[in-house]
Amino acid sequence: MQFETYPFEKLNNLLKDLLPNSDYAPLSLTIGEPQFETPQFILDTLNANASKLNKYPKTSGEAVLREGMLTYLKNRFGLTLSDAQIIPTFGTREVLFNFPQFLLHDVEAPLMFFPNPFYQIYEGAAKASRAKVVYLNLNEANNFQPVADTSVLAQANLVILNSPNNPTASTMSMEAMKEWVKLALKYDFVLLNDECYADLYLNEPVPSLLNASIEAGNPTFKNVLVINSISKRSSAPGLRSGFIAGDAEILREYMTYRTYVGCASPLPLQHAAAAAWADQSHVDIFREKYKKNFEVAKEVLGVEPPEATFYIWLKVGDEIDFTLKLYERYNLKVIPGSFLGREGEGKGYVRLALVYEEEKTREALQRIAALMEELKIKS
Repeated sequence: MQFETYPFEKLNNLLKDLLPNSDYAPLSLTIGEPQFETPQFILDTLNANASKLNKYPKTSGEAVLREGMLTYLKNRFGLTLSDAQIIPTFGTREVLFNFPQFLLHDVEAPLMFFPNPFYQIYEGAAKASRAKVVYLNLNEANNFQPVADTSVLAQANLVILNSPNNPTASTMSMEAMKEWVKLALKYDFVLLNDECYADLYLNEPVPSLLNASIEAGNPTFKNVLVINSISKRSSAPGLRSGFIAGDAEILREYMTYRTYVGCASPLPLQHAAAAAWADQSHVDIFREKYKKNFEVAKEVLGVEPPEATFYIWLKVGDEIDFTLKLYERYNLKVIPGSFLGREGEGKGYVRLALVYEEEKTREALQRIAALMEELKIKS
């Protein structure tokens, strides 16, 4: 089984022979990992439950964790789900990798759609599932929105969406998501939205695909699933807490599969995650930090803020040359867009992850602005 090299490894290989300018302290806007402190109440809950390490956790998740997640879905999206409509997961990377393998195992010639450029685990899952991939190309021509040829979509088994999107920071409207739900029902494919950035909206809350499913007349979420994670919203990626929710019929069989996967979260982590999921006030604090970072980006680079995420998809021309020069002259790392896409998508862009406090973010963006001025690149 041949997997593509991960973007961060590609970046390390690209930069390995360069000596960065030591006049600048090293900075990196590459990884989408929040650099803020995990809220104290989450840490206190973790510490208070440390003694529970002497017990095996349930694959299905403890009641306290499920209740926290269901509370989150109710408070954030106005969704009332049953216990059968949600499964706690060990973050979302593992479920994105193994769910397609579960779903497509008995399909003779599986066909999988996902956005391009993309989070690379989608591609890894397709390879592990022996699935042929059809890309939903995201570019300026379609305003970075996923559009499919319905004649090909009719053969689809699994379609993964990612809104709000990594890396382009685009967000699908409710109407667009409703149309995708209708397509999933019409052509009988499973539709999954990766919603890990749904809480990092700047102004108006963005809806879930589950909201769109209800509005599209599909209240039981037939063929519709979402995943979400605590990593971005709570600055707690180390908790490895996520969930998959939606179609109870699919999830019942997937739950049986998961008992063999062995991804149950340790009990202290489940209790800490439950507290985090059930609380929204700490997320509002982080959203304000990201909002401020985008205000700085508009001031320094002249770029308009997206609706959600903490990413800037910056058009720079030759993205490889830009990445090399930025590191060599300003000791700053970014990810070339071409490392995140296939068949030419992502070329001409770099992805910036604004995951630091305002002062460090401003410093990084000022270095980028300086290089853009040198190279006469207009944002």
